[in-house]
Amino acid sequence: MKKLCFLSLLLSTFFYSQKVKIDTLLTDKISIRAIQIWNGKVWYAGTDSKFGFVNMKDKSDKKQIIISEKKLEFRTLAQNKNYFYTINIESPAYFFKINKKTLGSEIFYTDSAKTAFYDSFVIQSKNLGIAISDPSEDGFPRFFNFNNNKNYEVLNYPKYDKGEAHFAASNTNVATYKDEVWIATGGAKARIFKFNWGNPYQWDAFETPFIQGTTSQGIYSIDFYDENFGIAVGGDYTKQADNSNNIATTSDGGRTWEIQASGQNAGYMTCVKFRPKTKGKEIAAVGDQHISFSSDYGKTWTKISDEKNLYACEWADNNTLILAGKDKIIRLKFSDK
Repeated sequence: MKKLCFLSLLLSTFFYSQKVKIDTLLTDKISIRAIQIWNGKVWYAGTDSKFGFVNMKDKSDKKQIIISEKKLEFRTLAQNKNYFYTINIESPAYFFKINKKTLGSEIFYTDSAKTAFYDSFVIQSKNLGIAISDPSEDGFPRFFNFNNNKNYEVLNYPKYDKGEAHFAASNTNVATYKDEVWIATGGAKARIFKFNWGNPYQWDAFETPFIQGTTSQGIYSIDFYDENFGIAVGGDYTKQADNSNNIATTSDGGRTWEIQASGQNAGYMTCVKFRPKTKGKEIAAVGDQHISFSSDYGKTWTKISDEKNLYACEWADNNTLILAGKDKIIRLKFSDK
């Protein structure tokens, strides 16, 4: 299987005068939808309360721990200088922090609301972060606004439409750039909500032309290269081959969005990331059925692999893309040779 994947990539993946090689870093009975890169290792949180790492230079250097006696499912993972943070989906939602030096874990907050279902947790460089849950019966989402392990109040957040929520697909329905924060929704509506940590009481809600209207449709992942240029991907997870209105870009900080490559891409996508050091020109995206790449700011896309059951993605450096999903973590190496 591994040799076949390598061969198919090597033979079929030529774009921007580059080749791509693939290898498997980790296999395990686990579903992984949230990863972080730190200290030369890929860190992950997944099903059955599993948390661990694998070293990218030495695959035999790996460790996995069970951070709860309950069989929890984690789809979030964030980090700051000293800790990793993860939250299980469903209620009660336990907020764990894991010491980077000792790997000791503890629960520092619990959300016992019946509707608690945390989709993403992101921490930016100033140690500010946000974890967001699907909305309660009143139409407002639940938040944990992170500031050194403490929660602070959210005010004036726009109300969601009935049937509007988030997707816990890859811990990437929230994006940050400096003090800007963007949150993507799906379902009945596919919208972008935006605020600035310098003024957390002022929220904007922006409509998008993205596919929307049913519980399985909408924006699954967003990324921003800077305060202006961003990309959103998604689609319909029940119709993964459908590829209409499932990619969009913005050049004005999320206020307006333009559909890209409608009908001309590989379909449903769960994670998107700008390639470092390419000024937003090159982008990788992954879905359950493919890995895809754009070398023109998201306008056109090339499917570079038919590798299946991958959900989350992150660049380890400008030539190394890490992907994780059902029972595996894999690595793509890009080169000109």
